[in-house]
Amino acid sequence: MARMVRKQIYIEPRQEALLKQAAKRRSVSEAELIRGAIDRQLSSGELQPLPSDQIAWEQAYQFMIELRARGPIEGQARTWERQDLYEERIGRYDRDPD
Repeated sequence: MARMVRKQIYIEPRQEALLKQAAKRRSVSEAELIRGAIDRQLSSGELQPLPSDQIAWEQAYQFMIELRARGPIEGQARTWERQDLYEERIGRYDRDPD
């Protein structure tokens, strides 16, 4: 058996019910069904775009507008520089084995 990597995901209750039914019908584990679905979805080369949630985008945009309108938080000056964030992120995600 190939080496496995553990992943934890969240699914909706209806998806759980469907997954359990399908696994029982096919006499396979739920994990096997999930692995098969991932293989079919990602190996086809044609990823389906996720549907856009226009309401969520509008809510996020309005939240950002409100934050901007409030201005800086008094007495809480920024203590970091943008470059510091980039350097920290590069250090965290750098996959180059130097």
